[in-house]
Amino acid sequence: MAAGTIRYWAAAKAAAGVAEEPYAAEHLAEALDAARAKHPGELVRVLQRCSFLVDGDPVGTRTHETVRLAEGGTVEVLPPFAGG
Repeated sequence: MAAGTIRYWAAAKAAAGVAEEPYAAEHLAEALDAARAKHPGELVRVLQRCSFLVDGDPVGTRTHETVRLAEGGTVEVLPPFAGG
């Protein structure tokens, strides 16, 4: 199990009520499940629309169970942004 940091941006930050928090998970799905359990309600809905970066790399269409997390890594939670 790896330990690292989840960073929330924009609407995800507002829904979580924090800018960042630690994770302890083997893969992205596990980290996101823990975040949903910790912040039920609005964050659960926001995460459905988010894209994710893991250590700077876009997750894209990969299933979250296949995205392994590294010790000391960072997950960026990016809701859709307006503007340009």
